[in-house]
Amino acid sequence: MLIHLLHGLVELGESVELVLIRADSPHLAQCPAAVRQVHLRANHALLAVPELAHYLRTRRPRALLAAKDRAGRAAVLARALSGVETRLVLRLGTHLSTAMAERHALERALRYAPMRWLYPSFDRIVAVSNGVAEDTAQLAHLPRSRIQVIRNPVITPALSAAAAAPCPHPWLEAGQPPVIVGAGRLQRQKDFPTLIRAFAQVRAQRDCRLLILGEGRWRGALEALTVELGIADAVALPGFQPQLPAYLARAALFVLSSAWEGSPNVLTEALALGVPVVSTDCPSGPAEILAGGQIGPLVPVGDVAALAEAMVQTLEHPHPAAMLQAAVTEYDWLHSARAYLQALAE
Repeated sequence: MLIHLLHGLVELGESVELVLIRADSPHLAQCPAAVRQVHLRANHALLAVPELAHYLRTRRPRALLAAKDRAGRAAVLARALSGVETRLVLRLGTHLSTAMAERHALERALRYAPMRWLYPSFDRIVAVSNGVAEDTAQLAHLPRSRIQVIRNPVITPALSAAAAAPCPHPWLEAGQPPVIVGAGRLQRQKDFPTLIRAFAQVRAQRDCRLLILGEGRWRGALEALTVELGIADAVALPGFQPQLPAYLARAALFVLSSAWEGSPNVLTEALALGVPVVSTDCPSGPAEILAGGQIGPLVPVGDVAALAEAMVQTLEHPHPAAMLQAAVTEYDWLHSARAYLQALAE
């Protein structure tokens, strides 16, 4: 999403620099050539504070957008150390209280305390959904009015081009049984075990297949679960796929089974491509994107039977593609970039 935002800001004529603590993301290959990349030597946000303060003193940018909580903390400290008046904006994309719900009370307290100390120093805080905004306001003890919601820049010209790429998997070729797609890191947040169990119930009723795109430490457990349920021949885990839109565009259904989100981009991408969706009603984002269930069914987190029933009903009675696409116009890349530019320039 940050790469999409950079493309949008450049398209709008802005001069942008990308300050990096770590540069190991595959997405950096898509960074606009016009964006100057500044690589800091430190490998941790707090250790980068002196370097970032030096950057602010020497480059004196009009505004600095911190992409996550740790980077935001470093930005507040660096600005104080630098003595400059660069405008600071923080972008938050996670429903933190849900993500931290199973952590020890002391761990939660240590995470939340810096938010209450440092977040009032930001000139603006941006959240990717109303749910994230309300959660942040509560955790940081801030007025909700201090936090602005800007939708992610999901829909770009590259999305349609990537969707039109050659068929990436034999199951998605014409004439094959319907394919259900899930996507995301293979970790607890995405709750793919619930999706696999629900798919087993769907598979018992009709011929279909499941592709789960992504990589992570839960791969072995998920593969074992497909064997246990007797559906290993109908489930594939092809790993991380940079051409995700080509998979989505050929899917009969996209399913988001997450336990929590901020604003699920892949759900928005699927809708933008006219693909029917089913989602858990997790905090936060899906209910906002799906208009409370009008655009696609919302089911309780972890409810296998409800998810399976919603999947069957949506496969049998999908919404028109035009209706799905109209629901996500706010997520256009330039619409989002203009809103960020306003937040950075106020």
